[in-house]
Amino acid sequence: MDLEDHLHEYLKVRRSNLLAKLDGLSEHDARRPMTPRGTNLAGIVKHVAGVEVGYFGEVFGRPFPRPLPWFDDDDAEPDADFWLPEDQTVADVVELHHAYAAHSDATIEALPLDAPGIVPWWEPERREVTLGRVLVHVLAETARHAGHADIVRELIDGAAGMGPGDVNLTRRTPQEWAAHRARIEAAARASTRGGER
Repeated sequence: MDLEDHLHEYLKVRRSNLLAKLDGLSEHDARRPMTPRGTNLAGIVKHVAGVEVGYFGEVFGRPFPRPLPWFDDDDAEPDADFWLPEDQTVADVVELHHAYAAHSDATIEALPLDAPGIVPWWEPERREVTLGRVLVHVLAETARHAGHADIVRELIDGAAGMGPGDVNLTRRTPQEWAAHRARIEAAARASTRGGER
């Protein structure tokens, strides 16, 4: 397996991690805002779709075959890619995820890492890129958003990691987790005794 294959495989895994955060959630829970700025799981997945469509489509002259109104319309409202209006469902976003992933994969498989591209939304001095640079950029962005999704999912229903069998998670009962959290909170409060530091 060469470097391009390794990077591509990491991207596929991060995409899968991100999409898995929607598993088992109701329509409401997948799309409800969980932060003061409205961050929600389905919106994160929708946003990453637009990221890949742009970077692996437009940048390399391989446009995605269907419009994304939240990006393509000049009058689209800001942040329209980060939430779902009433007429869009989580199933629509999951289907979009599969479609953009297939489109991106075709671009990655068709081009070498040194294939040139132009990122029109970057500053002029940075616009000329290669597939390798874009692949690393999108991999980092997808991993970043998968991390956001980890936290949002935990806020919704306590689910963490990659599921109940995730070997990277410490095994604790709900009571033990509550005690652990209380201990961390107590340490945080104790750190400010005697005035703010």
